[in-house]
Amino acid sequence: MEWTEVNIYTATAGIELLCSRLTDIGIKGFAIQDAEDFNEFLENKNGQWDYIDDDLMGLSHCETCVTVYLPSNSQGADMLSAIRAMLAEMKSADTNCEYGRLEAELSSIREEDWANNWKQYFKPLKVGEKLVIKPSWEEYSGDDGRLILEIDPASSFGTGQHHTTRLCLELLEKSLNKGDKLLDMGCGSGILSIGAMLLGAGSAVAVDIDENAAATAAENAEKNNIDPALYKTYYGNVLSDEKLAVEIKDTYDIITANIVADVLIAMKDFFAECLKDGGILIVSGIIEERMDEVVSALESAGFSSPEANVKEGWAAVRLVK
Repeated sequence: MEWTEVNIYTATAGIELLCSRLTDIGIKGFAIQDAEDFNEFLENKNGQWDYIDDDLMGLSHCETCVTVYLPSNSQGADMLSAIRAMLAEMKSADTNCEYGRLEAELSSIREEDWANNWKQYFKPLKVGEKLVIKPSWEEYSGDDGRLILEIDPASSFGTGQHHTTRLCLELLEKSLNKGDKLLDMGCGSGILSIGAMLLGAGSAVAVDIDENAAATAAENAEKNNIDPALYKTYYGNVLSDEKLAVEIKDTYDIITANIVADVLIAMKDFFAECLKDGGILIVSGIIEERMDEVVSALESAGFSSPEANVKEGWAAVRLVK
């Protein structure tokens, strides 16, 4: 398998939080380059050093960077999009600019090449009992009676290949009633909310912290012949943007949120405020080790009856308000 190096630029103060968020996305290993650590080594070294290589000395002035490696396939593309959404959320919350520039750059590969290379791995995928997800460049006969959900993820998270998306769609299919009003938080490509509309939802609001993701979701809704009057997209951080929070607040039948554990926990009260009594909350993007922590936080906000859908270390959970 081929791998792509992703360098994420931050500051010393941001390393611990960044690595925690990357772990929540499913990334297990990091290489960290930090000038402060190297300068501390120079000041406190115990050995007698006659010579230190110029390349090492260069670390004393380097920009702090966390490097990860992603597979060059559709799952890697989803993970890269999740990283960018996570960085946008961190940047929005970093009002004192403590965490550096919080930008991700691919090494030794052009963005255009990345965007095209992984497409060979994105094939039509059956999800649940009723849906098949396909990119626009692939053919699908449709003679099995499944609803075709056509997605072009562009730079946004959500091809259906990642377990977090599939697990969420499976729970959504079982939970949705015809005419339901749905809120999709962290919508990415719009795959969950568009899938819900195809399955019979009456309307959907799709929200992402990334402006490009919201635009992609709107474009994908149009590709699937969703009435724009029934499908609205917004971008921004509802935890820090009170105007946005007020604008999208309503009494929804279902909320989906495929984000990461820490953000799900932070949004628990917002979910409770936006969901009708007896409504369904479906959360995903959770590594299995943190599932109990997320469920406990949501239960403290008034949710109950958790039903987990777990596969290969990832979890989605359905709860009732």
